[in-house]
Amino acid sequence: MTALDRYLDEHRGAFLENLKAALRIPSVSAQPEHKADVRRCAEHIVTHLKKIGMTRAEVMETAGHPVVYAEWLGAPGKPTALLYGHYDVQPPDPLELWKTPPFEPTERDDKLYARGACDDKGQVYMHFSAIEAHLATNGKLPINLKLVIEGEEEHGSESLEDFLRSHRKELDADLIVVSDTSMLSPDQPALTYALRGILYTQIEVTGPARDLHSGEFGGSVMNPANALAGIIAALKDADGRITVPGFYDRVKELTPAECEAYAAVPFDERGFIAESGAPMAWGEKGHSTLERLWSRPTLDVNGMWSGYTGEGSKTVLPSFAAAKVSMRLVPDQDPKQLFTAFEAHVRSLAPAAVKVVVKDLHHGSPWITSPDHPMLQAAVRALARAWTKKPALIREGGSIPVMATFQQTHNLPCILMGFGLHDDQVHAPNEKFSLTSFHGGTRSCAYLYEELLKGV
Repeated sequence: MTALDRYLDEHRGAFLENLKAALRIPSVSAQPEHKADVRRCAEHIVTHLKKIGMTRAEVMETAGHPVVYAEWLGAPGKPTALLYGHYDVQPPDPLELWKTPPFEPTERDDKLYARGACDDKGQVYMHFSAIEAHLATNGKLPINLKLVIEGEEEHGSESLEDFLRSHRKELDADLIVVSDTSMLSPDQPALTYALRGILYTQIEVTGPARDLHSGEFGGSVMNPANALAGIIAALKDADGRITVPGFYDRVKELTPAECEAYAAVPFDERGFIAESGAPMAWGEKGHSTLERLWSRPTLDVNGMWSGYTGEGSKTVLPSFAAAKVSMRLVPDQDPKQLFTAFEAHVRSLAPAAVKVVVKDLHHGSPWITSPDHPMLQAAVRALARAWTKKPALIREGGSIPVMATFQQTHNLPCILMGFGLHDDQVHAPNEKFSLTSFHGGTRSCAYLYEELLKGV
């Protein structure tokens, strides 16, 4: 056993306590009342990074919440990795559904429960622990590291692109490393090489100038709720295909090698569907569940509201109806182009007797990199050293908008090496992080720095 491995084993408890200290800070970026807590968390992380030996660590201002920047550049001529993560968290509501307080980290059944335990403080602190282990045992890192840990990822990363562009030279690197994704199962590591993008919209339908009595006016004017229901129903056909003209024109099909890789993934479809609570799998005809999750675009209603929804009856004909509709996008779909097509299609489906407004609330581009890139293969070797099962190369159905931003600002290979699990309940009450994931992820990060040196 090497000195590095001994340090990783002997300091597991200390690594966990370091994470718990950060989890106790309610760094909820979306809520103004936590603005001071977000800054306090940034300052806490800077203090920790200085303590473990980073040669530079500071809170850097943005138009929104601050960014933590740190670096260790004591390996001239060696590769430089830019590590991205975020220290802000989602709101914990509804609080009554938490079994233990969201900002008092609690160990239960070899899992750590707290808001941010997995997303993303737990995964960021795996890297901090790996950095500490290398510096404590070797007095240096195998490669150069730059860290950008932002404070508003859960609030849209509104200031990050400007930060990356304004500090572009300072943030120059050979690759980007992100740990904010998932494993396939508790003992099956994975590397993500593609993410879906997102287009999040709102459809607003207005009819009469005010709510009307359905007995006096029903049948004589168009009901906006009925009109909206008709619009939404027409956005997909019976086979689950999206009806927006041109929607699939730029969808990149899977290569034969990717199809083989999909077939080799140890995916328990029955267990996956059972975990969701849905009675059966469903989706676009002609594609497997994994394909629908990872490499096919989607369109989903996220919420609808109109008229009277309280107890009892109220015979109202509403004047207004609205729905939030999101689309997950795949390479090479362009969210801006698709919004234009989506807006035109919604308007074409709307009856002339109502007025329709379609809003682009936010969007992010899909992201993909080559799974054969030498940097990713270095990560494959690191995971193979840390886990008993061979790592899988996968896509993920979620979106990390910063990946498309990095593609624009840096155009560098990216390693998405995450250790969350599908039942970690990120963004929901009782968020957790498996201690196996945390400690195995820490070891994987420590090995990654070594393998990146070997693989370049």
